[in-house]
Amino acid sequence: MFNLLLVTGEASGDLHGAKLARALRDLEPSITLIGVGGRHMAQAGVQLIPNVSRVDTMGVPGIRQLWNAWKTLRQLSTLVKQTHFDAIVLIDSPALNLRLAKVAVKASQTLIYYIAPQVWAWGQARVHLIRKVIKHVLAILPFEEAFFRNAGVTCDYVGHPLLDELAESYNVEQERRSLGLKPNEMVVGLLPGSRIKEVQDLLPTLLEACNIIQRKYPQLQLVLAQADTIADSIFAEILPNAPPVKFIKGQPNEVIAASNLVLVASGTATLQAALIGTPMVIVYKTSALTYQIGKRLVRIPYIGLVNILAQKEVVPEILQERVTAKNIAREALAILGNPTRQGTMKENFRALRKSLGNPGASRRAAEMILTEIRP
Repeated sequence: MFNLLLVTGEASGDLHGAKLARALRDLEPSITLIGVGGRHMAQAGVQLIPNVSRVDTMGVPGIRQLWNAWKTLRQLSTLVKQTHFDAIVLIDSPALNLRLAKVAVKASQTLIYYIAPQVWAWGQARVHLIRKVIKHVLAILPFEEAFFRNAGVTCDYVGHPLLDELAESYNVEQERRSLGLKPNEMVVGLLPGSRIKEVQDLLPTLLEACNIIQRKYPQLQLVLAQADTIADSIFAEILPNAPPVKFIKGQPNEVIAASNLVLVASGTATLQAALIGTPMVIVYKTSALTYQIGKRLVRIPYIGLVNILAQKEVVPEILQERVTAKNIAREALAILGNPTRQGTMKENFRALRKSLGNPGASRRAAEMILTEIRP
């Protein structure tokens, strides 16, 4: 019987970790999976470690985040020193996982990294650490395999796990009906992120932008994809004077598919929107300190995964001090009023989807993990 530890620190990692867990259990029903994650991993049969929570951070962490991160790292460090696992699978979250990796490798643990740190964009010095402590990197972006192999790291591209959860196509009218939206009016979807600070920073400005858009489209319908990590009370604080917004929990793909355009926080959701085929405007805002640090570390010209993969600006990015209602509304209206531009975006989205290959990333990752640990 195999015994694996799965560790993630973010909401998206919880989703991908759950898919990986199900694939591992399908291939090896007797496997024991314990880990750090959220409700999705728990529902997939992962025994979450008591009193150890995920560490969702963005930008320069505050005192509470640092304290939680330190507690989590200390408890996990004790665990990996005292318990032998057939493998420890690190899922995204490099701030937590690379620190844990340093401890775990000294305890002679086998380390596999699924959803690799984006060291090709920033922090390339971390490649040296990865080469020393990680036995196998399982990458989800096509160019990462060559990048890591050229750096002397064993790496295989397994495909992107988003392809496992997306339909080949979506019926817009049907999705709108299921969400309680009028079928023939303009719909703008809001995806303000999965972290509380991110939502607090972005959502008020997104809603101001929608007020401007509504002057052009008076019957505009607004629908917001609410992440599991954001409580209703957070939105209650933000929305007292906002235009009517329909909240949808746990159905981001359906919200994206039902929309003519989405206003989306930089992150995995931008790739979701592209794979579904919905035009978008990407927004990103963080603290001034974090942004200035990032500008000095990041070595690529784009922040959105869509543009990074295409190596050109397929969709507009509005960053930092440019994140104003006026700027967002201007970009949104320019797309909504230009069918040719929408068509070009969608062509690029189709090419991007093709470049990612076939569904099945979670199962391929599970197969490679089991190959590593079997005698």
